[in-house]
Amino acid sequence: MVKSVTVPKISATEPDWSREQLRRWWDPSRQLLKSIRAYQKWQARWGIVGRFLCRVNVLQHRFWSVVTGTDIPINCQIAGGLLLPHPNGIVIHSSVSIGPNCLIFQQVTMVRNVKIGGHVDIGAGAKILRDVRIGDHAKIGANAVVLGDVPAGATAVGIPTKIITHSPSEPQKTSDGETSIPQTAS
Repeated sequence: MVKSVTVPKISATEPDWSREQLRRWWDPSRQLLKSIRAYQKWQARWGIVGRFLCRVNVLQHRFWSVVTGTDIPINCQIAGGLLLPHPNGIVIHSSVSIGPNCLIFQQVTMVRNVKIGGHVDIGAGAKILRDVRIGDHAKIGANAVVLGDVPAGATAVGIPTKIITHSPSEPQKTSDGETSIPQTAS
């Protein structure tokens, strides 16, 4: 008997802000994102209070950047719902655009003008080294070196990356009654 498990679909357009909520005070990656969000909020407002709070958030950003060991610019375009489970060594150029509900692991590097779609998972050590677009629901494998665009829903692995497309296929019955699970070719 096969049980079907329903996994909630993560949106590529609507940010899930609960992914960024602080669970406790010592939550460095979420504190870093909180300082970036607060800075950008107060940057848009003028006045003495806005300038003062921007400076406070710059100091908080510097502190949490040192604690996490990341280089994420305070003016980077990051949509809501970003997860950084192990933020050390992440380097992102200030012109990078990251869509909602993405997941980025440690030691990831992104150069200028990279456009990341919604709900993209980027594995540990991945390098995105050219001006590329990564589509919604794409996955970048660990230690992959991305030199070209990755279409929506695809998986990119290797150095340089090769695109692996996944087609949802059902397990098939063989002639002797055994069940075989289709393998994807790479």
